[in-house]
Amino acid sequence: MVAVMEGPAAAPEAVSAAARDDLRERSRRFRAVATVDAAPWSLGADPAWLAELTRYWAEEYDGSRHEQELRSRPWALVDGDVPVRLIHHRVGADAPTALLLHGWPDSVLRFDRVVPLLADCNLIIPALPGFPFAAPVRGGGMPAREIGAAVGSAVAALGYRDYAVSAGDVGTDVAEGLLEAHPGTVSALHFTDISQYHFLHGLPTDLTEEEQRYVEHGRAWQAAEGGYMHEQGTKPATIATALGDSPAGLAAWIGEKLRSWTDCDGDLGTVFSRDEAVRWIEAYWHTGSIGTSFTPYAVASPKPEGRVEVPTVFTVFPRDLVNAPRSFAERIFDVREFRTLDRGGHFAAWEQPHDYAEGVRAALALR
Repeated sequence: MVAVMEGPAAAPEAVSAAARDDLRERSRRFRAVATVDAAPWSLGADPAWLAELTRYWAEEYDGSRHEQELRSRPWALVDGDVPVRLIHHRVGADAPTALLLHGWPDSVLRFDRVVPLLADCNLIIPALPGFPFAAPVRGGGMPAREIGAAVGSAVAALGYRDYAVSAGDVGTDVAEGLLEAHPGTVSALHFTDISQYHFLHGLPTDLTEEEQRYVEHGRAWQAAEGGYMHEQGTKPATIATALGDSPAGLAAWIGEKLRSWTDCDGDLGTVFSRDEAVRWIEAYWHTGSIGTSFTPYAVASPKPEGRVEVPTVFTVFPRDLVNAPRSFAERIFDVREFRTLDRGGHFAAWEQPHDYAEGVRAALALR
């Protein structure tokens, strides 16, 4: 039997005063570590930036205020075989419905700037199991395929049978798992990227020149920038211990991605204020979820067989990690619209919310 709880009782657990004091004390004891002498950010997180962010986190950041706002959102907890906590903006039975799936290293916070732009829609924003604010699950985390099945069951428990799914990053893998486990429930898809699995495994033999360049670029990107993925996929327990015990280590690991994966021209402050950057990072700290968020990397999910015959809209942002051409996307999905934007990066819903919301609406129009 599936139980649905809504309201304050479904919100994430409050952070204790002791936990906040412990975080501040750890941050104040930050010890700078000598590294390879190189230009700032060229070999990872800039030590000067990290020292200042850690100081701000310890001395000025007001986490309690942000937590109050977060817990006041319209949370629901669907307690089935796998409990799923989600934000549920319900407008009405006649309103279009969109399921928004976040990725790594973020959380439901990814969509904060999009929600007001879709105020006439029912919005379901799950905290993916194993990620910040999620309901605890056995084993702590889950592979993407199983997350998709669980999220689909939660959406069904809320009473939805005809909805669009919007996703990027790990969320695209979750979406594919949902489609496989719950066929016929998703009316349209909106993606900002294609899972890297598709250019790393089982490539067709008739790639065009454009597609071959895409594959070569993807593999070059993996070699130059994919170290995090290899570590999280092969030795997650090792890196999780370091990041889960050190606020500065966690800030370096996530903060470097916030800067390098966004369209910020090297200045993270143009996309994230210090408060916003710390909020995204702290979401992993207080929920103790950095290690469990590695599960989709460490436990591979096989892809559905054949082409996905669900109408799909792509909104492609130029500074995303590895952008596939339309022809390659059409090998996997029933692409009805493929828009390439001038600005934006990996966290497109946060960076370019109006363009992202247009993509969601384009998918909803295909219902």
